[in-house]
Amino acid sequence: MKILSVNAGSSSLKFQLYEMPEEKVLISGLMERIGMEKSFYTIKINGEKIRKEVDLNNHEEAFKTLVEELKANHVVNSLDEIKGVGHRVVQGGDYFDKSVVITDDVLSKIAELSSLAPLHNPAAITGINAAKEVFKNAIQTAVFDTAFHQTMPKENYLYAVPMSWYTDLKVRRYGMHGTSHKFVSQRMNEILGKENTKLITCHIGNGASISAVLNGKCINTSMGLTPNAGLIMGTRCGDIDASIIPYVMEKTGMSAKEIDNALNKESGLLAISKKSSDSRDIEDGIAAGDENCILAQKMYVRRIVDYIAKYYVEMKGCDAICFTAGIGEKAIDTRRDVINELGVLGIYLDENANNVKAQERLISTKDSKVECWIIPTDEELMIARDTLNLI
Repeated sequence: MKILSVNAGSSSLKFQLYEMPEEKVLISGLMERIGMEKSFYTIKINGEKIRKEVDLNNHEEAFKTLVEELKANHVVNSLDEIKGVGHRVVQGGDYFDKSVVITDDVLSKIAELSSLAPLHNPAAITGINAAKEVFKNAIQTAVFDTAFHQTMPKENYLYAVPMSWYTDLKVRRYGMHGTSHKFVSQRMNEILGKENTKLITCHIGNGASISAVLNGKCINTSMGLTPNAGLIMGTRCGDIDASIIPYVMEKTGMSAKEIDNALNKESGLLAISKKSSDSRDIEDGIAAGDENCILAQKMYVRRIVDYIAKYYVEMKGCDAICFTAGIGEKAIDTRRDVINELGVLGIYLDENANNVKAQERLISTKDSKVECWIIPTDEELMIARDTLNLI
């Protein structure tokens, strides 16, 4: 059975077509600058990567171009071979605690929640509607970033603010990256050979979050109402004193929108390093003795360690700490710095094992009280699995 996993952005379309349940990738790609000048796409098939420049005026044209490539490369003979299309949707609010088949009611709720994810949910709706026009006979599903975190207890997802903010305005902790945390925790349970586990999953990329996963269910996560909570990230500040905001507004005359832009796009590693939001540039700066980059890395690692320690205590121990996503999988020095800070908990790094990028591997020593692993994430495969289950 062929299933298409889709991640639609406002001007992009990332896709991966699987043969399921074998989980074989038939073709993958990314279409960029949709609705803009100089649009193009890249596809990867049979180990070959191809780039083509083409006018993509909207998402429906992008899907039609995808269909042309599927047929030209003999991936499918008929669109009816594609039985399901799974869509990544960032915000499902407290409506959805699992992936669902898309109905008019589901679309309505995704639209309603756009105020909580103004850049992402409208783009997902655009992608869903375009896919429905092109793949008329396929079952369309929505896989929510927030769904995995819906198992958090009330004491963890509520804020200590007026209760009407929660009941009337839906202000609460939702978390993000749920599809990744779900994939990684399931894979870690497979490796450990049991389902009753205490895991700390660290999705560390330009956007980053950490989750506490007890017996396969999320009980806490670092992101909050929005992705700008928890860890220091590439351009996001993470946790701050809320009173900073009115203070800076009064002192500078900045608007709420300007403050929001500064906290989401001008903060994090970019602000502290005064150099870049890219961890690779930070590492280069550290090697060159750049004091700002050294400070940025210390602050970055400190926040990660804080959350790992917090969740270790909350779960009364831990079976494994998992590192995933761009930095978690590839940044050897960051993993080293984080694990070395956890020595007080009896957690120890195997330096030689850690000296790899994007490989599934145990990187803690034999005498470490908690196993530490690199687990490459695969959100597209998780989308395909959920879609297959729904079909």
